[in-house]
Amino acid sequence: MRIFLFLIAFSMILTSCQNNSSTENGTDENQSEDSSSTTENPNAKYTLTPFSSSPEFPDANIGLMTYINGKFNFDISGGSYELGAQTADAEQKMCANSAKGQHIHLIIDNGPYFARYISSFDDVPLEDGEYRILAFLSRSYHESIKTTEAHTAQFYTVKDSTASQFQSINDPMLFYSRPKGTYVGKANTDKVMLDFYVINLELGDHYKVVADINGEVHTIDTWQPYYIEGLPMGKNKIKLTLVDGKGNVVDTPLNPVEREFELKADELEN
Repeated sequence: MRIFLFLIAFSMILTSCQNNSSTENGTDENQSEDSSSTTENPNAKYTLTPFSSSPEFPDANIGLMTYINGKFNFDISGGSYELGAQTADAEQKMCANSAKGQHIHLIIDNGPYFARYISSFDDVPLEDGEYRILAFLSRSYHESIKTTEAHTAQFYTVKDSTASQFQSINDPMLFYSRPKGTYVGKANTDKVMLDFYVINLELGDHYKVVADINGEVHTIDTWQPYYIEGLPMGKNKIKLTLVDGKGNVVDTPLNPVEREFELKADELEN
């Protein structure tokens, strides 16, 4: 009888230890599989929420980028993606959307992007010099398509309004895309999309993006767009910095990058 009671007690202790070990290692069935993609300050004025899922364009392709006689041209292909078309869920996104539809974002060094709804840019003059140029395909509400095929990143040497030399960029880099310009009206200012582009790296343990929003810091470890809520009317400023896993600024070109944008109330809504 004593041996039987001892075996029961030993079995209960062993089961308890196994359950505790499972929880500590993160394998508890009740534990959420989703991990936070930003580190948030509980006293933050602004919130960053992952963007809702968007239509995918797996065959969207931005091919050869050329710059000849002051004009950029792109080879765009993919049956599911069309320049100038409205992205199917634009009305549900609840953020700024372009009435002209889907488009190309062209970023030269760390300047604000140029947007075009056809496959050519004939009004982006470049002086003789060297440039890091990123171009990617965008949905109508300015969210980038984050695939290898939907972007091109080149280091250009320009001479006499033509790219005399070009090669792929191999450095890990961060490019700022949105917010940009002026946002007017409640529908456009309640939720403002933060979107950026990274190349030659993966966000996670080794790289992160620090978003300084009007002086308030948010650290991002997942490459996706975010809704920013709580921004005030008037001028706002965002600085994006690529950092390593220890929080050190990565020594790479054009890092960090900073933008100012403005939110305005619609007088007709008052």
